Amino acid sequence: MDLMSIKDPSFLKGLNKEQLEELSSDIRRFLIETLSKTGGHIGPNLGVVELTIALHKCFDSPKDKIIWDVGHQSYVHKILTGRAGQFDTLRQYQGLCGFPKMSESEHDVWETGHSSTSLSAAMGMAIARDVKKESNYVIPVIGDGALTGGMALEALNHIGHEQKDMIVVLNDNEMSIAPNVGALHNVLGRLRTAGKYKWAKEELDYLLKKIPAVGGKLAATAEKVKDSLKYMLVSGIFFEELGFTYLGPVDGHDYDALFENLAYAKKTKGPVLLHVITKKGKGYSPAEHDKIGNWHGTGQYKIDTGDFIKPVNTPPSWSTLVSETVRKIARKDERIVAITPAMPVGSKLEGFASEFPDRMFDVGIAEQHAATMAAGLATQKMKPFLAIYSTFLQRAYDQVLHDISRQNLNVFIGVDRAGLVGADGETHQGVFDIAFLRNLPNMVLMMPKDENEGQHMVNTALKYDDGPITLRFPRGNGYGVPMDQELKQIPIGSWEVLKTGKDAVILTFGTTIPMALEAANRLEKQGISVQVVNARFIKPMDEAMLHDIFRAHLPVLTIEEAVLQGGFGSAVLEFAHDHGYQHAFIDRLGVPDRFIEHGSVKELLKEIGLTPDNIVVKIKSLMPKKQKRA
Repeated sequence: MDLMSIKDPSFLKGLNKEQLEELSSDIRRFLIETLSKTGGHIGPNLGVVELTIALHKCFDSPKDKIIWDVGHQSYVHKILTGRAGQFDTLRQYQGLCGFPKMSESEHDVWETGHSSTSLSAAMGMAIARDVKKESNYVIPVIGDGALTGGMALEALNHIGHEQKDMIVVLNDNEMSIAPNVGALHNVLGRLRTAGKYKWAKEELDYLLKKIPAVGGKLAATAEKVKDSLKYMLVSGIFFEELGFTYLGPVDGHDYDALFENLAYAKKTKGPVLLHVITKKGKGYSPAEHDKIGNWHGTGQYKIDTGDFIKPVNTPPSWSTLVSETVRKIARKDERIVAITPAMPVGSKLEGFASEFPDRMFDVGIAEQHAATMAAGLATQKMKPFLAIYSTFLQRAYDQVLHDISRQNLNVFIGVDRAGLVGADGETHQGVFDIAFLRNLPNMVLMMPKDENEGQHMVNTALKYDDGPITLRFPRGNGYGVPMDQELKQIPIGSWEVLKTGKDAVILTFGTTIPMALEAANRLEKQGISVQVVNARFIKPMDEAMLHDIFRAHLPVLTIEEAVLQGGFGSAVLEFAHDHGYQHAFIDRLGVPDRFIEHGSVKELLKEIGLTPDNIVVKIKSLMPKKQKRA
C-alpha cells in the first residue's frame, strides 16, 4: 500500500484481514527503512503496528480519544493519520516530532514525553465527556513499564472508584526501555500465563443458569464458586479488585483476537482493562532479540546487519565517565550505592551493576520513590548516587525538596542530559534543573568544563559530607582531554579563571565555555579584553571573585544552557542587588521563556542566540555603558 496516500484512518474501515496484514508489513518495512536514516524509537513502534491499526479501525479518531502514554510508540498512529510523507524529517529541526503533538494533527489529543500520564489525562477527558453529555470512547494506551509509575497507580485507583466508561489498553511487551522490575511486573507475568479468565467466567455463568434455583443457599454457593474461579484463574486478580473489567491476555499481533476483545470492551459499562501482549521490535530481528534496551531508541543503523552507525574514536560519553568514576570510588567505599529509575543503560550503570549487584537498585519508572529511597539510605550513613535525567528529575521535585534538602541529607544526584538534548524535543530538554534546584536550601549545584574536571567533581561529591550535592552533565561525549590519574577534591564554591581580561567578564560553565572562549578570542583581536570564568559552582557561587569583579566595575555577561528565569544569571543579579552594586552592568544569555522544540543542539543554540556571534554582540553592547558611567 502507498502509505504516502493516507490522509486519515477512515480507509481502515473497508479493509479485510488479509489487507490489514499486508498494511502491517508495509508499515514495518517503512519504519525499518526510514528510521535507519533518521534514528528514532524503532523497538516500541514495531511492536504496536497491529494494535494501532486495530484501534483506528474499531474507533473513530479524533472523536474517540486515543491517548498514547509516553508517546514514543506513536509513529504508526502518525502514519495512519496522514503524516508518512514527513517521516524523512522525523525528530529534525522544524520537522516531524517524535512524540504526539497537537499542532501536527487533530488526532493527537494528548502530548507527552514522560511516562504514566495517560490514565490521568483519560480520566479528565472522560469526566468532561460526561459533564457535557457527549458520547465517545476514551482509550488510553499504557505500557507495562509505565504502569509501575505512581501516577498511573493513583489514576487506576480513581478510575476504578468513579466507574467511568473507559477502555484502558495495557500494552504488555515485558519491557519499557530496560527490562521491567517490581512486584506489579510479576503480577502481569502471572496474568500472561493465566489464560482467558473472561471466557471461563462466562461459561460458568451459562452452566449455573442451567441449574434450577433451589432457594438462596444454592445461589450463594454459586457466587462463591465464581469468586473461587476468579482467584484460581487469575492470581491476585489485581485489576478486577481495583474496579476494572479485565479482558485478556490477548495476542497483540492477532487481528481476530484484537477485534473480538475490542468489540466486547466497547459494549462493557464502566472501566475496562484490555491486557494486550506484544513483541517489542517485532519484524526486525536485531530489535526483537534486544534484551537490554539498545533498540528502544537509536541513531542511524545498517538495515542488513543491525549495526549502529556511530563516529569512530570518540571520547567516552559523559554518562560513562560519571558512572565509571562512581564505580572506581565504590571499590574503596562500601557505603556507595547506585539508584536509577528504569535507566540503567542510559545512565551507563551496567558496569556498576555487574561489579556490585547488591549495591545497584533499578526501582522502575518511579522517580519520586528513587529520590526518597536515596534519602532513607543517607539517614543510615550510606552514600547514595541517584542517577537521573534532568527531565525526569522534574517529577521528583517535592522529594528532593522535602525529603533530601530539608533534612540536609548527603545524597549525590547525578543529573544526566542537562541542557539541550536535541531530537527528543521540548519534553526532554534538560533546561529547568538549575532554576528548580538553585532555590533549595542546603543544595550544592555544580557542572564541569570537561571530563577531567568531571571526574574530580564526582570524587568531590562522594567525599562531601555536609548535605545534598548535585552534578549536572550534558548528553553526548566528552572532549577527549587528558585525564589525571589521581582524583582530587575541588573546593566547594570555587570558580576558575580560564582567560584573563580587563574590560569585561563572561561568567559561564559546562557546555557554553567553548563558545565563550571563542567569542573572547575574537573580541581580543578587536581590542576588547574579556575575562572568561569557569563558574563551575552554580550554588554556592564564588562570592569573593564576584566582589572583585563588581568592585572593579567590570561589565558582566552570564551564559547558561538553561532557562534564564531563576537561573544562574538571576543568581548573579541577586548577588549584585543584595551587596549594593546598583550600578553594575549585567546582561544574560540563556534559554528564553518558552519550550524549545526538537532539532540538533547546534541548530537550537543558534535559534535561541547561544552562539559566539551573539556573545560578541552582547559584550560590545555592554562596553559603551561602562565608558559612559566612568
